Amino acid sequence: MTTITIRDNGPLVIQGPLTVVDAAGNQFSIPTEKPTVALCRCGQSKVKPFCDGSHKACSFTAAERAPAAPAAS
Repeated sequence: MTTITIRDNGPLVIQGPLTVVDAAGNQFSIPTEKPTVALCRCGQSKVKPFCDGSHKACSFTAAERAPAAPAAS
């Protein structure tokens, strides 16, 4: 199973099997020994689409939350 965690003020962190491809269908190389991959959300990374921690220097802010589950009737 693949899980995507949205980090407050940071990247999307993906755990589990995945493939990352560009708009032309070319695959990015992801080291097989890495259990997680972090994708940039701030747009400032020098290794896009991957996160390099640039969000800290550019004061990126985002803290999305999933909607609460509806109460049982």
